[in-house]
Amino acid sequence: MRAELGGQVVVDTTRALYLWEWPFYPQFLIPVDDVDPDALIDEQQTHRLSRGTVASVGLRAGGAERAGAGRRYVESSIGELVGTIRFDWDALDAWYEEDEQVFVHPRNPYVRVDALRSTRRVRIERDGAVLAESAAPVMVFEDGPATRYYVDRSATIFS
Repeated sequence: MRAELGGQVVVDTTRALYLWEWPFYPQFLIPVDDVDPDALIDEQQTHRLSRGTVASVGLRAGGAERAGAGRRYVESSIGELVGTIRFDWDALDAWYEEDEQVFVHPRNPYVRVDALRSTRRVRIERDGAVLAESAAPVMVFEDGPATRYYVDRSATIFS
């Protein structure tokens, strides 16, 4: 998962969490360590939500600034939420899952079959032997099975 503001990547994570705040679609919670610290603005304001206490954060990158762009969980009875930020979708210029742009809102992980091109490096091994390696896999995400990785035949090594 990546997100851009002002032409710069400000979010880059493989650890995003899904959180349903509304009944019809999820939101991403991004670990604060996966947000560009130079882009993050602590707005010195906290408030209480049903799931815990959050601090308001803004973003600044590439000449663009978004006040109130997100909420960082500083306290929660749900331990996994602490240290994550839920950004307003429209506060960022573009969101990407792998190398495919995502529009409107995060995809629902429980009702999906998506084949996405990626530049993430994938290495396939068996008993310590490298069978294939690729920096251009197609990743298939489904509601249930583990992610499947497809690589071009030219990426196979078979030694």
